[in-house]
Amino acid sequence: MSIARFAVLGSPIAHSLSPNLHRAAYRVLGLDWSYEAVEVGREQLADFVGSRDASWRGLSLTMPLKVAVLPLLQDVSELARETGSANTVLFDRDGLHGFNTDVYGLEQGFIRHGRTSLRRVLLLGGGATAASGLVASARLGAQTVFVGVRSPRKAAHLVDIGRAQGVNVQVRALDDLLQVDEALDAVISTLPNGAGIDVALDPDTVRTATLFDVAYSPWPTPLAAGWTGETVIGGLEMLVLQALAQVRIFVSGDPDLPLDSDDEVLAAMQAAVGL
Repeated sequence: MSIARFAVLGSPIAHSLSPNLHRAAYRVLGLDWSYEAVEVGREQLADFVGSRDASWRGLSLTMPLKVAVLPLLQDVSELARETGSANTVLFDRDGLHGFNTDVYGLEQGFIRHGRTSLRRVLLLGGGATAASGLVASARLGAQTVFVGVRSPRKAAHLVDIGRAQGVNVQVRALDDLLQVDEALDAVISTLPNGAGIDVALDPDTVRTATLFDVAYSPWPTPLAAGWTGETVIGGLEMLVLQALAQVRIFVSGDPDLPLDSDDEVLAAMQAAVGL
């Protein structure tokens, strides 16, 4: 393939490990592609995307751009439509195509730790990644998802997403989560950058449920450090797995089509972030 340019956009972005991941993958694939991190906020996104030349093939998106990018896209994948967010953009002659690989990263993270089925889940946070966590939970069979947010009225969109997925979504304020005393299979925290939460969870949940905390810096997060359950999945695992799906998109346009050297690429990406 010819030389192509890629970047991860967001604000803040200096901490991003995505360049390490993608460069490791491209080396394994023998691709002379470049990948950089660029500080871009909502206000600059349209100008940045619109000013790319023909050498650009794709973008990765993080906070706060996963929803803001949608009006700029010619079409979106089914998962991007279901979650209302896109973290990956593919450039081609037909325009800009949006994808969501966060769902894949979350779903595969659970599966690789032996959690192939979920029934009841507690989801912390109400942003774009929380929407992906909700859809990933549904794909693993969840029937009820409790959502803990600081402002419950801002989580109405998650109720709508859950309804479309056939999931009963119950929104609670963070300080009401101790009242969730049903047996939970998993807790998914999408709070950014290991943000501390002033909440108390049922001791049985902390002891028996799987924790998937999507933050990776700093690690462990306060929530992960206090978890006594057997399984804690960190954000680095999600980051690597969703990036693998992004590389597939950039190579073939299909996040579900394994690369010829898929396992080798995954191993190189894991090594690049110390997994």
